[in-house]
Amino acid sequence: MRAFRIQNDSLGNSYFEEGTLPEYFSIASERFVIETKIAAYQKYQHPAPRFQYVVTLKGKLRFTTSDEKQFILEPGIILVAKDIHGEGHSWEIIEGDEWQRIYIIPNQNADDAFVAT
Repeated sequence: MRAFRIQNDSLGNSYFEEGTLPEYFSIASERFVIETKIAAYQKYQHPAPRFQYVVTLKGKLRFTTSDEKQFILEPGIILVAKDIHGEGHSWEIIEGDEWQRIYIIPNQNADDAFVAT
């Protein structure tokens, strides 16, 4: 499955990689959260609150990392959010008026299984 991973460099700046998650990958998770509300900080830089997978069900968004590079997230693409330090990333809805998503919070120290392309 197509995926983007956001993480921190050695200085705490966020950057992203494009890649995939393997088919039949199982995530041992602590919890699972469904969210549709739009956070007030969407257009402002912020780190991920924890290592998490974000599965978009509805909405098309533009993410920007602290290096000013951008990517598009939409249904069918998984976000692996690991930029938990530094200024983080921002996002904005570019199509539609809401972002329906599922957060999967993996067990601490779990392998993210991301394969960069």
